[in-house]
Amino acid sequence: MSKFRIVDLFSGAGGLTFGFYYNLVNGEFVKRDNVEFVFSNEYAPQAVKAFKKNYGKDIPVIEGDICDITDDIIEQYVDGKEVDVIIGGPPCQSFSTVGQRQYDDRAKLSHQYLRILEKIKPKAFLFENVKGILSMSEIFYKLDADGKMMYQDVKRHRGSVEFTRKEPIIDHYGDLVMKKLTEEFNRIGYKTVFKTMLASDFGVPQSRERVFIIGIRNDLDIKWEYPKGNGPLYSIYQAISDLPPVGEGQEACEYTMEPQNEYQQLMRKGSDKITEHYCGIYGDKIRTVIQNVEEGEGKNDFNRKVKEGLVDEKYYLTSGYGNTYGRLERDKPSTTITNNLATPSALRCIHYEQDRALTPREGARIQSFPDWYCFEGTRTDVARQVGNAVPPLMAIAFANKMINLLNEDNEI
Repeated sequence: MSKFRIVDLFSGAGGLTFGFYYNLVNGEFVKRDNVEFVFSNEYAPQAVKAFKKNYGKDIPVIEGDICDITDDIIEQYVDGKEVDVIIGGPPCQSFSTVGQRQYDDRAKLSHQYLRILEKIKPKAFLFENVKGILSMSEIFYKLDADGKMMYQDVKRHRGSVEFTRKEPIIDHYGDLVMKKLTEEFNRIGYKTVFKTMLASDFGVPQSRERVFIIGIRNDLDIKWEYPKGNGPLYSIYQAISDLPPVGEGQEACEYTMEPQNEYQQLMRKGSDKITEHYCGIYGDKIRTVIQNVEEGEGKNDFNRKVKEGLVDEKYYLTSGYGNTYGRLERDKPSTTITNNLATPSALRCIHYEQDRALTPREGARIQSFPDWYCFEGTRTDVARQVGNAVPPLMAIAFANKMINLLNEDNEI
């Protein structure tokens, strides 16, 4: 039986990879024996370390800038054999509807995905990104007489700190990014569809929306149908309530209670300890905010309490969006886990009960990474690896559909 061959781009710590490497069988993650990863690619050194820890020598990793993967390198790995699918999601921050959106070098990394797709010409591809890509337009910047990009000083805020940074000057906007991508996919030889999918439909305890673009090579007489999410709907409480409490400056490494439901059993199977379950130390202002926001509340609710005299006016929040400094609600799925999951001044990430932000391990649980899954680097590195990933349970649903569709010999 031939192996189902995969090229994995923008791998990160391996969330989308997980779904094509493992399947969910009888309540546990089981390694697939019918797949072969031709190669993967990731730029961030700590993410590469995490990826290698989790997948070992089973998946060859080309570490470094995707722009440096030449045709000769590709040919060396592909070795003249057909590839079934290319998977990956170019960095999505520039497409996000949260904060400043720029069609910058990160956004243009999608061009590298297209370049490698055109070179390899697999049977199909999976391109994942944030919902904001649907409304993102091309941006053209002002150039000087020498053709160099022109910049201006712009005031920005990070928490309560104001700072100035240089940003390129926008000249005009072009077509929608999705329109250009679709045209390119069609030019290369793929019929494409796209759909916004909700992670919570697949048993992920998170209201995370992502766009999945699927392309099928024109010479194949097959039609893609998106997987139907029929997983149980889990709340954040059901996802992480068995993890021991931690306070400021503390870390917990041992379980203190048995798993309380099937989701917790799945997450803990194969793990005898907890990693990345720690909390930093906050300043007086952040600590005061956390202590005064209730479940479902955020920045605006806190400022209302300041105006009502319930909190000293010196703590009034002058920066941030309306959903920053927000406390999660225990009986609902989590809001979207981002790479700021441990930063209270970022999006809603304060624990539903304890006076702190989520720990990296709680973020990983909410993304559906099992507790034995490894991450590497600083708290910022780990949060980025967790927040940028495709939830493994969601990835499994797409992998099962793709394997069954493209190769009858490789049914799950």
